[in-house]
Amino acid sequence: MTRQPLGIAVIGYGWMGRAHTHAHSRLLHHFPELSLAPQLLVVADPEPDRLADAQDRYGFVDARTKWQDVLTDERIGAVSITAPNFLHREIGVAMAEAGKHIWIEKPVGLQAADAQAVASAVTLSGVQGAVGFNYRNAPAVEHARSLIQAGAIGQVTNASFRLLSDYAAHPQGALSWRFETERGGPGVLGDLASHGVDLARFLLGDIASLVAETAIFVPTRPRPTGTGSHFALAAGGELGTVQNEDYLNCLLRFTSGARGSLEASRVSVGDQNNYGFVVHGSRGMLAWDFRRMGELITSIGEDYINQPATTLYIGPGHGEFEAFQPGAGIPLGYDDLKVIEAARFVSSITDGKSHGATLADAVHSANALQSMVESAATGSWVPVAG
Repeated sequence: MTRQPLGIAVIGYGWMGRAHTHAHSRLLHHFPELSLAPQLLVVADPEPDRLADAQDRYGFVDARTKWQDVLTDERIGAVSITAPNFLHREIGVAMAEAGKHIWIEKPVGLQAADAQAVASAVTLSGVQGAVGFNYRNAPAVEHARSLIQAGAIGQVTNASFRLLSDYAAHPQGALSWRFETERGGPGVLGDLASHGVDLARFLLGDIASLVAETAIFVPTRPRPTGTGSHFALAAGGELGTVQNEDYLNCLLRFTSGARGSLEASRVSVGDQNNYGFVVHGSRGMLAWDFRRMGELITSIGEDYINQPATTLYIGPGHGEFEAFQPGAGIPLGYDDLKVIEAARFVSSITDGKSHGATLADAVHSANALQSMVESAATGSWVPVAG
């Protein structure tokens, strides 16, 4: 099959930059029907050591310490934007205006205005924009959505969503940009709750209003001496103040009339990526745990009382599972979700139609996060902008 090359730049080569790079590299292994072939041409990051690693591992043709160099590079057709949150708006708008298709990580900036600015730039420039809401791509989640839409559990009555992690639980966790309002935005809201909002909307539709409370449980942290990951420690460093939220608890009202809750924490000791949901309907239930990604718990029938719950092992025919494995019960992994995301991004570029999570989804999520901030400050129910 003859494919047209698609020049790729990755801006920001931390963990998420590597995840995007993996996805571009593996894309045609799993989706050989695609007519565009990603080529890793440029990696941009301010840290020379990271650039050297990227070129050594993945064979990027060029490395740049300034992301602005990508703007005028005519070889580049699509850009992965995996830089810190405070750079999302500037980079996203600039790349879209330069005619580059963008695959940008959530939450797309620090506030709703940032996400809207990137979304508007994408629309006005006529490029495609994808957003890194990867959990919706799990085949079990997609199957849950199809069951809900088919009425398999009746009318949805209530649901709970959780995103609990321990990556910042250690009091010696480094005071990186993630803990600063000016560079990280609203803490765990942007980092984890944004995913929860997207999952809730993907499964149940728009959120009408909410009431939220937040808390900071680790008020000071040592300053880092260099760059690091989510999990980096900086024992003995000068202490600085944590400016944004460690924890969120939120009640939701959906436009459908359903009720829900969303809990997110980055300091939940004993929880390692404890992400998932339970959705109850008038005659059934669905539940999913990211750590058992290939399983969907279902309670479907007409018994109502004492109705059993069973485990469905996801397999071919569910979402994009068959692109990775031939039989049910063989688990997929986190990086596979990013490959699915990349495939939908490239498909969008190919046919000019949106596939997967878009900038519009990022705006909806950001609007909900903004309502959470307002509600936590006032203690009141707050509507969520459409």
